[in-house]
Amino acid sequence: MLISQFRNDTGGISVAVRSGTEAMVVNGVSSTLELASRAIKDGNSIAECLRAHSLGPAIDIEALATENRLLLPISHPDPAHMHLTGTGLTHLGSASTRDAMHAANKADPSTLTDSMKIFNMGLENGKPEPGKPGVQPEWFYKGNGTCAVAPGAPLVSPAFADDGGEEPEIAGIYLIGNDGAPFRIGFALSNEFSDHVMERVNYLYLAHSKLRPASFGPEILVAPLPDDIRGTSAIRRDGEIIWEKPFLSGETNMSHTIANLEHHHFKYDVFRQPGDIHIHMFGTATLSFADQIRVQHGDVFEISAPQFGAPLRNPLSVTPPASDLSAVKVL
Repeated sequence: MLISQFRNDTGGISVAVRSGTEAMVVNGVSSTLELASRAIKDGNSIAECLRAHSLGPAIDIEALATENRLLLPISHPDPAHMHLTGTGLTHLGSASTRDAMHAANKADPSTLTDSMKIFNMGLENGKPEPGKPGVQPEWFYKGNGTCAVAPGAPLVSPAFADDGGEEPEIAGIYLIGNDGAPFRIGFALSNEFSDHVMERVNYLYLAHSKLRPASFGPEILVAPLPDDIRGTSAIRRDGEIIWEKPFLSGETNMSHTIANLEHHHFKYDVFRQPGDIHIHMFGTATLSFADQIRVQHGDVFEISAPQFGAPLRNPLSVTPPASDLSAVKVL
């Protein structure tokens, strides 16, 4: 089952659900957040909650994408109550690019980089027995809901950035219940957009490099995450593909279980505040940056995997230099 949100003919938000190829409007629901909140309140699953609603007309997801009417598959009326976060070095092969980026800065080439050390820690204890926590992963913060970009909308690279590149990932979508318990709604494609040139200067710049917008969707898979996900990440320039590569995800291709990554995110009280939405990205091993691709204004990122419905597409926009709005004023 796949859930999406789109701008309807009256300018409001409609929710759509599809099983198979046909998506249909869900009557009597104004948002995915409303649907998930109702399911938590009633003690039901999303599927059970949907069965209480009739379905309206069929819609064409790709046509909505062409018309720029697709929205984030879940959003919060107060963006400060949506959190974008992620983990790195979680996929088999994901350490090679990071290690190469940081190896040039090592004083002693014979020693392991910190990136390789934490990757090896995941290999050793990232998949503990069910119910037990394993080693904690690398973790980073991207921003709140103001950084969440709808499918089809531009991913904006700020003027001070050194680069802006895609990261094709799977994200977990969560809503915190009134008792502080996290509820997983499902999973979605995501583009964890980052500044890899800045990060390469020094791995301690990783936190800076991650403070960028991100996109996810257009649809949420309401089901367990498939163990073996085989998708494609591509970049188009003037309508032509300039780079394309498979990306792998799912626990078969990871050094951590999803449960372990969830545990180490939601163990913090600050991430269990009732009513908050969390978009938690699980990492990747595929980057165009690793193939010396330098993206430019107007390029379009396209991420797809058959289990997740419509592709996630976003153009790149580079912000021109402007007046320094970050200058602190004294009161």
